Amino acid sequence: MTAESPDVPTYRSLFARREFRALWTSSALTTVAATTSSLALATLVHRQTGSALLSAVAMFGPSIAQVLGATTLMSVADTSPPRRTLTVVGTLTAAALALQTIPGLPSSARLLVVLGAAYVVSVGSGVRWGLLTEIVPPHAYALGRSAMNVSVGACQVVGFATGGLLLGALDTAQVFTLATVVAALAVPVLRFGLDEHRPRRTARAGLRETWRGNRTLMSGSSTRTLLVALCVPNGLVVGCEALFVPYAGDRAGLLLAAGAVGMMTGDLLAGRFLTAAGRRRASTPLRLLLAAPFLVFALEPAEPLAVAAVAVASAGYAASLAQQEWLVALTPEGLRGQVLGVESSARMTAQGVFAVLAGGLGDLLPPSTAIALLAAASLVVSLLLTRPLARVGERVAAPSGVAVAGPYPGLP
Repeated sequence: MTAESPDVPTYRSLFARREFRALWTSSALTTVAATTSSLALATLVHRQTGSALLSAVAMFGPSIAQVLGATTLMSVADTSPPRRTLTVVGTLTAAALALQTIPGLPSSARLLVVLGAAYVVSVGSGVRWGLLTEIVPPHAYALGRSAMNVSVGACQVVGFATGGLLLGALDTAQVFTLATVVAALAVPVLRFGLDEHRPRRTARAGLRETWRGNRTLMSGSSTRTLLVALCVPNGLVVGCEALFVPYAGDRAGLLLAAGAVGMMTGDLLAGRFLTAAGRRRASTPLRLLLAAPFLVFALEPAEPLAVAAVAVASAGYAASLAQQEWLVALTPEGLRGQVLGVESSARMTAQGVFAVLAGGLGDLLPPSTAIALLAAASLVVSLLLTRPLARVGERVAAPSGVAVAGPYPGLP
């Protein structure tokens, strides 16, 4: 193993940890299953209806359900044994995919199943990100998050690419069957790869405890700024991605895969080769990079240029690493799972909302025009957030900006 610098740890040092390998592998498997099944459902809906709105709802709408987990049961992330909880979440996710294989299942029932699974996944995200803060050293959290994001990017490439190929050779029920098998493989990885950790705080999980923690999160001006920055500019760009199917038709998988490659590359570079100070300095350029290349869609570019623009822009998602790193630094240990779960759910919900809105816009305007408008809106929001985020970064860099231990100290 190479020596690990306190400022820039290595991926090798992370993967030497058995629990991190299990968490990473389970995330990779569920990502492949989710992307394959979502592309199949969105493509099927668009073929049947020709509606950009309905295809966006099919692919991204379930993300909206994640807000329910964030506002009702997210306290589970800190008050329950994480291995047991993640195993249950993985089992329910695989079961939901298995239901999609039922022949003749009505579209309304399929949507309800997907929404229910999204609710479960939202709670599981808080457990996962909270556990990550325990199984990697504090200074390696950004790298650990980067490695998890890289697995998402790589597995989205695999999921979208294989999903596109499978849809040409199999029917949707068979694609859902394969996705179910892949998702089910994550369950034993979690069960036998993780140790059981004690809950980070002793409280009874439920609506009251969740609201109590959420009020603490929302009471801090810095954390509110971070939530907006993590949700709105990214969500608008996901709205652009939601229009790839109506823009490119059967070639949409290529654009989606390019986005995944770009995201993976950005996270790899920012997480591995930049220090915390470097990520802070790169935050603004990366946020602007996320939206600017999408403006080229106003000119209806040829496929090679469109693919290149999407890949370059998606590297800008790496700006989230610094913002998530700041969020951890500002959060007391006993609330980290819930706060990170709320952030993840809020971000996914915003992506779902903007994707659905983008679908509606795509029914009124040419998809290329709608993509450019959404990108311009993202760029404007990022510019407006530049000064508030700079203040948050300075506060975190100061010794007083780090949250103190305790059950519910106020957040900055």
